[in-house]
Amino acid sequence: GSLGLSGLAVSFFIKDELGLGPAEAGVLTGLSTIPWLIKPLYGFLSDSVPILGYRRRPYLFMSGIVNLCAWTALATVVSTPVATGICITASSLCVAVSDVVVDSLVVQRVQEGLKQGGSEGLEGSLQSLCWSSLYTGGILTAYFAGSLVQDYGPRFVFGCTALFPLLTTTVSVLLAEERVRRPDVGAGYEEMKNRVSQIWDAVKQPDLLLPAVFLFTWQATPNAGEAMFFFTTNELGFTPEFLGRVKLLGSIASLAGVVLYNNYLKTVPLKKVFRNVVYASMLLGSTQLILVTHANRAIGISDQVFALSDDVVLSVLGQLAFMPTLVLAARVCPEGIEATLFAALMSLLNAGGTVGGALGALSTKLFGVTETNFDNLAPLLSFCILTTAFPLFFLNYLPDENPENTDLEDPVKKGSSS
Repeated sequence: GSLGLSGLAVSFFIKDELGLGPAEAGVLTGLSTIPWLIKPLYGFLSDSVPILGYRRRPYLFMSGIVNLCAWTALATVVSTPVATGICITASSLCVAVSDVVVDSLVVQRVQEGLKQGGSEGLEGSLQSLCWSSLYTGGILTAYFAGSLVQDYGPRFVFGCTALFPLLTTTVSVLLAEERVRRPDVGAGYEEMKNRVSQIWDAVKQPDLLLPAVFLFTWQATPNAGEAMFFFTTNELGFTPEFLGRVKLLGSIASLAGVVLYNNYLKTVPLKKVFRNVVYASMLLGSTQLILVTHANRAIGISDQVFALSDDVVLSVLGQLAFMPTLVLAARVCPEGIEATLFAALMSLLNAGGTVGGALGALSTKLFGVTETNFDNLAPLLSFCILTTAFPLFFLNYLPDENPENTDLEDPVKKGSSS
């Protein structure tokens, strides 16, 4: 929820109060994704280094406190690009740690349910529940995000965002978790070696690795998100309130993507899902060219209608591509390394997004798009759209089976038999 409330405020803070251009803004926001690239470290610590006898609760508690301090600083004293980068990166780190812990708890529930004879499809249902909760929170906060930025400014929104980490801290105190005994140094070293071996056995399975690599490649293609933000605000005059409504509809669309996958696409082969998603994203993403060239005005359609195409439609497509890989990860994850394996998978996907953002910032600079000059924005968008076809070359390497029924090798059994 806090991400939905603060995301738009951060963009306007960087543009208006720090006075940065689209390429520089892309670099600054790209720095905040770095903590998401080393999520396996947080998962490894959470799995292997209990604090006061607990593997999950202390990490949630500490991330909530640090996150509170970061948003409070942004709301009060921060006024330079460096300080802004430090604060949003610290907040990103805290959210990443919390995300790792929650992922591990979800996978634990999946493993427990399967041991107790849970029904087929439990993995997809639990993942859908979690992502539905995420986007429900995004919907609730996105509804107010734009109007709050417009009426009270970004710093007020940062102050409101600082309240959300208190919920994380409260949940950490109330979380039911069994106390574990901290092993001695020798046993701890052997346990770490065993965990690394289990993680490698799980990750190297082609039915999990290849879809993850495909998603990495898809997300690593350049995007012109920052350039479009400056175009819609500086050139088209979109207000924070309207952009907040766009974010709201994007969250609703993502939630719809989760529901669509859970109800209709869980049994569809991965290759078919990914192929259709890429084709649809290229086709529908091209509507931005109509907006940039103002061709929509010639046929009497407002700019606002076309502005919705990217965040709304592509949010659905992105979620449809994302869910099958999460389901596969939940099925293959060995007991005891839930946080580490899921974090490794998510880091690969986040790395793709970081690469895509960096390539987008570089492309924006090379095409000469600035906060006031949008002459080459259409060629920039065309380049970004064409590059999204690159992952199609990897489709033939994907499994044909659907993610719910893919017969994955059990890494735990393999390790015990070797």
